[in-house]
Amino acid sequence: MRLIQHFIDGVEVGGVGDARQAVFDPSLGRPQAEVVLGVFEDLDEAVRSAKAAQPAWAATNPQRRARVMFEFKRLIEENMESLARLLASEHGKVVSDAKGDIQRGLDVVEFVCGVPHLLKGEFTTGAGPGIDVHSMRQPLGVVAGITPFNFPAMIPLWMLAPAIACGNAFILKPSERDPSVPVELAKLAIQAGLPAGVLNVVQGGKPVVDAILDHPDIKAVSFVGSSDIAQQVYARGAAAGKRMQCMGGAKNHGVVLPDADLDQTVADILGAAYGSAGERCMALPVVVPVGAATANALRAKLVDAIGGLRVGVSSDPDAHYGPVVSAQHKARIEEYIEMGVAEGAELVVDGRGFSLQGHEEGYFLGPTLFDHVKPGMRSYHDEIFGPVLQIVRAETAQEAVALASEHQYGNGVAIFTRNGDAAREFAEQVEVGMVGINVPIPVPVSYHTFGGWKRSGFGDLNQYGMDGIRFYTRTKTITSRWPKGGAVTDQSFVIPTMK
Repeated sequence: MRLIQHFIDGVEVGGVGDARQAVFDPSLGRPQAEVVLGVFEDLDEAVRSAKAAQPAWAATNPQRRARVMFEFKRLIEENMESLARLLASEHGKVVSDAKGDIQRGLDVVEFVCGVPHLLKGEFTTGAGPGIDVHSMRQPLGVVAGITPFNFPAMIPLWMLAPAIACGNAFILKPSERDPSVPVELAKLAIQAGLPAGVLNVVQGGKPVVDAILDHPDIKAVSFVGSSDIAQQVYARGAAAGKRMQCMGGAKNHGVVLPDADLDQTVADILGAAYGSAGERCMALPVVVPVGAATANALRAKLVDAIGGLRVGVSSDPDAHYGPVVSAQHKARIEEYIEMGVAEGAELVVDGRGFSLQGHEEGYFLGPTLFDHVKPGMRSYHDEIFGPVLQIVRAETAQEAVALASEHQYGNGVAIFTRNGDAAREFAEQVEVGMVGINVPIPVPVSYHTFGGWKRSGFGDLNQYGMDGIRFYTRTKTITSRWPKGGAVTDQSFVIPTMK
């Protein structure tokens, strides 16, 4: 059986720990590989490698670092098909969606190819008599990223690309559920010219996470996962003096105003709710139609459209989505469906019991639709992270805004309308970090920045864009004076001013 190892100092290694964990094929429900589970010593070896390699990499001029990132981008594009198929086989998402996963990460690699410009500081000449002031951005040193199962290419690239381009060395701890693609990306980075040790991958579970958070030589950590864990990781890392950036869960709402184009809205909601089997932090699991007439019409169109969805294996080119990632996660989603029924929501379409011929042991769930979901229900309050769409009816647009604003999560939200004034007002008022106007999954482009509010994000800086550059660098400001002649100025015992 294939063994997935660590990638440390430019080579694959088995590490010190002897524990292994099965990596499953979600379409078949059986193991296809094993991944080594690291221990502190493995993480410490990666840190030593990174710490040794980082100074020379930081001293490499930004233009040359950019050339490595250009080549890295080219190699990923060249290997897109094989990477996507490997990703899909471990995650369960269909191959076309896996390519989108990789492409959204590639967008950030492309953005940081402009790092010579992005790292430019500021300069003020003549800030005072003979005094100039300038600033520079410098790398932090050794930094780390802890990434989830749902985007095994995109989120690692969101973290490692800006970190490395800025001159840091990076240690990645990917999900043990789909750990192969991060190792393949690290190999491509070496092939692109990245020095050994600048990018390391350490496999494992909680012991490796704890080791990252406690290691004194790791200066910053980026994390994506559930909100409860994100909060714990943020607190522990911050207490250890690290710069922290922790992204949590979501329960994104799609508000549908009476004037919306319902056919287009249904098409948008369908892909956003059920794509990747709902295993996205930017999925759209809650739709909020305003007014009974809008709700009834939307429900009817959704039921018709759901009937046309095709659930299949990850390699099926005609499938709209594939299995969920594991048997445990499938059982958890089914528990939430049962919970919604018990809480009094109307189960309009039940996705439980779905079976695919020849893949009866796969982790498949059909699309599920609830109506008359209420804000007090736990199934509404919690993130389900599966192919489950909930209709929460609102009487007014103000009530719809309040639903999204008052939820514990504030990651993304969308509004569907033809009214520009209503959309503009909604965008200004709603208390959510990322807003889509007739855009169901409002993930910002790579030169903006990604991040949610409330329990969806812990830390002051978001991912990628200029916030990514800021997170992986620190600013140094230099005030210099070159006096004319040899005259000595009088001593001063007060704070300097430019008066």
